Amino acid sequence: MSRSVRRLPPRFPRRRRQNAPKVTVLGDLMLDVVVAPARALARGTDVPGRVSLRQGGSAANTARWLARLGARSTLVTAVGRDAIGRTLVEALRSDKVTVRATRVAGRPSGRIGVIVIVGGERSFVADRGAADGLRPADLKPGWFAGDLLHLPAYSLIESPLGDSGRRAIKLAREHGALISLDLASAAPLLAHGRRVARRLVEDAAPDILFSTLAEAEAYLGGNDVDGLLDAAPLAVIKRGAGGATVLARRLAGPHRFEVATPALSATDTTGAGDAFDAGFLAMYLTAPSDARARPASLHRAALAGHRAAARQLASGSPELVLG
Repeated sequence: MSRSVRRLPPRFPRRRRQNAPKVTVLGDLMLDVVVAPARALARGTDVPGRVSLRQGGSAANTARWLARLGARSTLVTAVGRDAIGRTLVEALRSDKVTVRATRVAGRPSGRIGVIVIVGGERSFVADRGAADGLRPADLKPGWFAGDLLHLPAYSLIESPLGDSGRRAIKLAREHGALISLDLASAAPLLAHGRRVARRLVEDAAPDILFSTLAEAEAYLGGNDVDGLLDAAPLAVIKRGAGGATVLARRLAGPHRFEVATPALSATDTTGAGDAFDAGFLAMYLTAPSDARARPASLHRAALAGHRAAARQLASGSPELVLG
């Protein structure tokens, strides 16, 4: 069922930091090596463009934007015992993120090659390294005593990181925290088949599920995105320039509405989806718990997500100086 909702400005209430939402994010902190050619690649030769080093990782991007939007943000992660890991941790701390980083011996900090084609779309080459080395024994229960735990689906797949993700969900639930999950990337999620992927997500039992349209269709095996509500009572489908679709599970059946947003042009969309998650969650958690499921509250949260994504598109991520 479709329903139009009056557009409300996505303004974040002014709150003292000690009263701000407390969100823990578990997952990857990576070095992004971004390659942005100025024109189409030519086989066997070089083309002009830009190569930059940035703080990356889906979990770290979301944690950084949560902190920038006023939340008390903590990232639980693993890096190598190397200069890259030290630099990545310090960059996040400079954004006022509390970083709980396990240093993994014998494995380099994770890094991703990001190839940005003309128009802003990206392809990735992932060398996850130490990012998958977080163990359940590394986790401390007190880290998850907050309002919400957020994970990209990467944090449920490989071992020992996937075991740590499931342990974190259990600890967060014991503290009364909500769980949000982003499908993040279709290929890793579906590496062992759609049935395994669906069981993995449904066992996590997220309260909020984020996805792009392509990820939702790949995960479900079709274009009836209402199926996301089998895994979560609230699902948000990010459509980029097309806005967002919000789905909510109700006794009378699925409730669905579209949130239109201004179209934006971008030369590099890296991190925009993670920023959207942060913007949505920061606004969602500022509402009283009994009002969060109301269409107006969800509409405000979706617009806040778009605004955070727009800020990421406009500013990008700062260049890292390794040392």
